[in-house]
Amino acid sequence: MKQSNNREKTIGILGGGQLGKMTALAALNWDVNLQFLDISPDFPAGKVCPNFVRGDFHNETDVYFFGKRVDILTIEIESVNTSALHHLEKEGKVIHPRPAALDIIKDKGLQKQFYRENGIPTSDFFLVQNKEELREPSFPFVQKARQGGYDGKGVAIIRQQEDLDTKWMDTPSVIENLVDIDKELAVIVARNEQGETAVYPTVEMIFSQEANLVEYLLSPARIDDDIEQRAQALAIETINAFDICGLLAVEMFLTPSGELLVNEVAPRPHNSGHHTIDAAVTSQYEQFIRAISGLPLGDTALTHPAVMLNLLGEPGHTGPVHYQGLEECLAISGVKVHIYGKEITKPYRKMGHVTVIDTDRERLFEKARFVKNTLKVVSSHI
Repeated sequence: MKQSNNREKTIGILGGGQLGKMTALAALNWDVNLQFLDISPDFPAGKVCPNFVRGDFHNETDVYFFGKRVDILTIEIESVNTSALHHLEKEGKVIHPRPAALDIIKDKGLQKQFYRENGIPTSDFFLVQNKEELREPSFPFVQKARQGGYDGKGVAIIRQQEDLDTKWMDTPSVIENLVDIDKELAVIVARNEQGETAVYPTVEMIFSQEANLVEYLLSPARIDDDIEQRAQALAIETINAFDICGLLAVEMFLTPSGELLVNEVAPRPHNSGHHTIDAAVTSQYEQFIRAISGLPLGDTALTHPAVMLNLLGEPGHTGPVHYQGLEECLAISGVKVHIYGKEITKPYRKMGHVTVIDTDRERLFEKARFVKNTLKVVSSHI
């Protein structure tokens, strides 16, 4: 009689975007049975996974009945209906990350309080419901919407009194000190149900000031061994504190004095791990499947130094997408282009990413700058 194993269990993923697509591509290597729930099979994951269920991951009924049809339930986006997840968990459904952790992480106020309560270093903060509660503010500071922020949205830097009239977001918020930052770092850590962990080398993120999105990601980060070891240890401490099975991307600030502060986390595959598809022994997407399925965790070592660039829609371009300069970039050795399959481009929308690999750091940056200046995401209507 044939015995079943974890690889043969059906995995349900809430969300059908680019993270789901790249997870599906990794899972196809092992013929893992994936199903997705999202509102349209035209989304990126629907183009590579035939088992796409139409539904709204914000809707309690849709999430509940989707969860009933799979063996393991997970996410590729945090903003899902967790009431249904708690109900399914009580019925014995395997859910990663656990709903209680997801409730904390999707609310940036609860997330910051969690760090404080668990001794995880983070910047000073307080919570407000509205502007009226902001008495005698100390400028500059950062306002973060407690819920709904993503891809640079939901964050405002308030530098002076006038900014309160032009930049303030009318929503319950976290107010943080504006940290003096030397580098912005990220560490992706995997953890299985037995509590075993595997951590990727730290990456360095360089942000676009205009879009507030990652412009370049450098792997490995330009930090010394002591900071590398402390960053990885902090990532492991954080995933253990949340008791999460799967992946956790831990974004950190490195201060000029060498202090590491956790900024925020994401309990799923993350933008800061895209490069692992082309530059690590085990991609974050394969590792995600391994971790939630009870399979052995994979080797996280880098195979090449890498620079990752997000492909963002050009300002002023909205409509059917066209990739300008694609052939010139594909002609260069070590340039790996990943297009997500979104049919409509919008300003600063994530449409894909490029990983550049090379053993020589100077050539690596030279190629990355060429791609940055050459490959443009524009609308074919213009």
